Amino acid sequence: MRLKLVIFALTFSPIIILDLVTKSWALEALSYSSSQLFGGLIPLTLAFNKGAAFGISIGDDSRWFFVPVTIIALALLGGLLKQASKTDFLKIFSISLVISGALGNLYDRVRWSRGVVDFIGPIDLGRWDFPIFNVADMAISCGAILLAISFWMEEQAQSRSRASEVVGQLDELERLKSLPDEEVP
Repeated sequence: MRLKLVIFALTFSPIIILDLVTKSWALEALSYSSSQLFGGLIPLTLAFNKGAAFGISIGDDSRWFFVPVTIIALALLGGLLKQASKTDFLKIFSISLVISGALGNLYDRVRWSRGVVDFIGPIDLGRWDFPIFNVADMAISCGAILLAISFWMEEQAQSRSRASEVVGQLDELERLKSLPDEEVP
């Protein structure tokens, strides 16, 4: 468990600090005008998201819906972290990313009714704009993708293990078939 906590701390600390510092910066620097990075490739626009990821709304004040949902999700993620093998670094890291991002956005939901501070975007993708997001959203998204990869890799390993077990059983059957009848147990 100690190694898991070290990985969690090394992931959580920079993510939560970066999330809080960049949101604070956005509140001050972008309150009156937008900005850009990389010659306009990435616009910086202050927005307050009261909804779910990428601005998905479920009503005017969904904050008290998302606070308990986030707490439940954090509890489930904590259980996954506890169950993870101490050598499954991908799973530990990915869960740590999701928890870090969820806590960063939860902090905004609890501290005020304006919503989660978002400021990166909207990014023009040609036919549509990618929604405005923040560091916590990036941690959640990257962590969720990595967690899905981790589960897929785990499933692949279990499938290979089951397949080799079946092959072993088939080999044993073939060996038994080749024995004379009086030697079969």
